[in-house]
Amino acid sequence: MNFTELTEKAVKAASNAGQLIRSYRDKDVNVMQKEGGSTLASQVVTEVDRKSQDAILQVLLPTCDELDIALLAEEDEDDRGRLESAYFWCIDPLDGTLPFINGQPGYSVSIGLVAKDGTPLIGVVYDPVHDVLYQATKGQGLRRNNERWSLMQDSQALTFTYDRSFAEDPNFNQVKDELEAYTHSLGLNEFNPIHYGGAVLNACHVLENGPGCHFKFPKSQDGGGSLWDYAATACLYEEGGAVVSDVFGNSLELNRPDSTYMNHRGALYATNKELAKRIREIIAKYSVGR
Repeated sequence: MNFTELTEKAVKAASNAGQLIRSYRDKDVNVMQKEGGSTLASQVVTEVDRKSQDAILQVLLPTCDELDIALLAEEDEDDRGRLESAYFWCIDPLDGTLPFINGQPGYSVSIGLVAKDGTPLIGVVYDPVHDVLYQATKGQGLRRNNERWSLMQDSQALTFTYDRSFAEDPNFNQVKDELEAYTHSLGLNEFNPIHYGGAVLNACHVLENGPGCHFKFPKSQDGGGSLWDYAATACLYEEGGAVVSDVFGNSLELNRPDSTYMNHRGALYATNKELAKRIREIIAKYSVGR
């Protein structure tokens, strides 16, 4: 399996889809409801989501036939082929549908290649608003707009990105206070909590503005993001030397057999191990009774 060539195909697919999305930026689009998790973000879809997915599949479907790669895409039913094949594409054709509908930045195309055991092997994310493409292939490092990229962690601010559902969490203010106190304990000058967009660019924004973090509490309801929200960025973080795990410090279960949702163990992204450790302590404190 030539992962370099497959990465190039994923880059082409993401770029094509991003150009299509950009062409709809100033147009009225048809918004529909769909079955999803417990959050509004998982229950809305537009015609652009579907057209973006079609553009991606036009590039990637031939690899599925030629190389026996399974497919998990947000706008199609899970056929569970991912549990049988050695690898599967994991596709979110338009992560951040709500900011897209509202004409705000924070949406992206996300394509990952995941091994049957859940190991992320390829991650490609394209931000069509800022024309930035992130890519990583296991063992080959991290690239930004096709140039080798190393994380910068010398900012005097701690960045914390969060999503709409986290902002509505009853412990949201307490968590922010804990993170702000940790910021000052590190001798940093500023704490920057920001609702940036969908889960994918929330994670990427942290990579751009380290030190920083993005995380989601585990919960009993369906939701907490889906496999396609994390597959690509998990690879980006691993290849960038950052930390990605569930909230208990275990690897993300990116091919869980019983569901495509990630609510069961939450998710944690951090630019360094010390910050990840502190986040796990905070999450443990406020996860009781969830």
